[in-house]
Amino acid sequence: MEQRIQDFIREQHIATICCIDQAHHPYCFNCMYVFNEVKGLLYFKSGSGTHHAKLIKENPMLSGTVLPDQINLLVVKGIQFSGHLLSGDEDINKEAYRIYHKRLPLAFVRPGEIFVVAIDAIKMMDSHHGIAKKYIWQRAEQMNLSPGNVNN
Repeated sequence: MEQRIQDFIREQHIATICCIDQAHHPYCFNCMYVFNEVKGLLYFKSGSGTHHAKLIKENPMLSGTVLPDQINLLVVKGIQFSGHLLSGDEDINKEAYRIYHKRLPLAFVRPGEIFVVAIDAIKMMDSHHGIAKKYIWQRAEQMNLSPGNVNN
């Protein structure tokens, strides 16, 4: 993954994630996240009884966006991503819990579970220097993080 994409995601704090409900309608929610740049994973915490938690457990395919925490109306910058929910791997879940709470220690006081999203593709737009540039990243086959191959 290009360093400028990693830096951008790591420096921000809030993502909008979109999932699909039972009627195949999109449903979006916002969340604070932590990024694991080595594995291309996004961690977020939410109550297991929330509507979106139930939806993503039923259909693990997700998409989302991350915008700068501070908006500059003269600069278009942000990412769009697609990915899938990882679940059922105890080692991944323990690592996610530890990393998430280390970066966001106040999250300990809020009950909920940590969800792990394997990012499969990213498109970043950056017009910081006056010219809009797009940066594309796709998870390589050797970095596949399907539920049966989560430790790569």
